[in-house]
Amino acid sequence: MKIVVIGVGKIKEKYIKDGIAEYSKRLSRFCDLEIIEVDDEPIPENLSPSMKIGVMKKEADRIAKYLSQKTSKKGMGLKTGSVIVALDVKGEKHSSESFASKMGLFFASGISNIIFIIGGSLGLDKELLESAQLRLSLSELTFPHQLVRLILLEQIYRAFKINNGEP
Repeated sequence: MKIVVIGVGKIKEKYIKDGIAEYSKRLSRFCDLEIIEVDDEPIPENLSPSMKIGVMKKEADRIAKYLSQKTSKKGMGLKTGSVIVALDVKGEKHSSESFASKMGLFFASGISNIIFIIGGSLGLDKELLESAQLRLSLSELTFPHQLVRLILLEQIYRAFKINNGEP
């Protein structure tokens, strides 16, 4: 099983880096984990709606480079055994148990690669969201996108523990 997390922006805060390192280590017994960071686009002050779309499109292009390596047809068609999950505030909400069940169903149906994509502070481009097989919301609350990586890794770890019947 392989889990790929593609996130926009570099993690700067030591406590987040430490948490990501800890959960990466814990996940190593369950899966092959790859974390990819793509550069974020500078966000100008007085951001207009068209500028916002432009920023998200540039970040999406950076993400798409990696997706095209992991999928076929530049992210539009998946290689057999892969699924793309986009983190989206408007996505499906799951309890830890239902998220674990969803991951278990993926693996049981022959999917061996789950690719999670996390946008920058403005979110993900519409085309990326539409190309995902699942849109996932971690909470009704708003989190900094760097912290979302840590929360996502913790939930993936929790899902593996639940699916293995571990406390």
